[in-house]
Amino acid sequence: MESADRAVGFLLSLISLSIFSYYTFWVIALPLFYTDHFVHKYFLPREYAIIIPVFAGVALICFLCMFIGYVTLKSKKKKA
Repeated sequence: MESADRAVGFLLSLISLSIFSYYTFWVIALPLFYTDHFVHKYFLPREYAIIIPVFAGVALICFLCMFIGYVTLKSKKKKA
């Protein structure tokens, strides 16, 4: 089981590092290139650099609130 946990942790770290690197290059380095440079075809328009993280944050907060509500309701039913 320990090796499976390590593999999952390594995979999650690799995915997180990839997303962070892509986003950092997209937001910080891409504006330094000319708009007709070939590198621009690998990235979404820059408006999405704000829209995607905001949407992900709102979704995360919603799921977190639903989870807390579910656990709270479940614990109240156990006490009754």
